[in-house]
Amino acid sequence: MSMKDTALAVLAKISGKDPESLTRDAELVADLGMDSAKALELLVELEDSLEIEIEDEDAARLITVGDILDYLDRLEA
Repeated sequence: MSMKDTALAVLAKISGKDPESLTRDAELVADLGMDSAKALELLVELEDSLEIEIEDEDAARLITVGDILDYLDRLEA
């Protein structure tokens, strides 16, 4: 499973949304209903599942599903 697929699976699990419904422009808070506790859970789960560390400054810029996928693209590059 690719990093992106893993990230989408984690997003779907934590948000309770269908993975197929997660669009790049979906906002974590407004569209997926993430509060601060779920956002923290998301970060921890992404770090554990992908074996990465997301710096606080980077985490603050992850507003949409697309932001997360773009961040992962930069890590893989």
